[in-house]
Amino acid sequence: MPDETAKSAPDDRATEGPLDEAEANPVRPYVDLGGVKILPREGLHLRLEIEEGSKRVVAIGLDYAGSTLQVQPFAAPRSSGLWHEIRAQIADQIGKQGGTTTLREGPFGPELVAEIPVAAGQGADGVSRLARFIGVDGPRWFLRGVIAGEGAVNVDAATEIEDLFRSIVVVRGSAPMPPRDLIPLRMPATPANAAEPGKS
Repeated sequence: MPDETAKSAPDDRATEGPLDEAEANPVRPYVDLGGVKILPREGLHLRLEIEEGSKRVVAIGLDYAGSTLQVQPFAAPRSSGLWHEIRAQIADQIGKQGGTTTLREGPFGPELVAEIPVAAGQGADGVSRLARFIGVDGPRWFLRGVIAGEGAVNVDAATEIEDLFRSIVVVRGSAPMPPRDLIPLRMPATPANAAEPGKS
């Protein structure tokens, strides 16, 4: 049984990502979304997921190379991690929805491969969709990702979307925040230039 409070992250996280703001190259042309910064690349489309009642941005959706990656940064304790505990809660939640999850070792450490039933009545009875839940504990933050589409089933597509996840920079900020609170996300200050063709 892994230690519930141990941090879970690739050994090379501090150099290969996902990076903390203090580790990132300050001159790279990141799109600033508050709690995360995204490096634009050709073919990448950014979506902000907004909570209806509060109108706050609760997640960043990235469409790239036939896959979707949803990311959320959370505050975390300095010395312990959140991923082992959160992973168990995700598995529990999906089980309650009638889905199944498989724990496996992925490029970022333990990940959950989930088969989630698609709501009936949408012409897709008995159909389920696959998603990969990935998580990385950083210094005082935890970054969660959900990969769907090609990146959940195709090895080549998975490599591209994993590379995108690694390129994310988490901006924790210095304000005190309770662990597990979502680090505030916001609209980019500049026009969304993430969809512009980059230099390949």
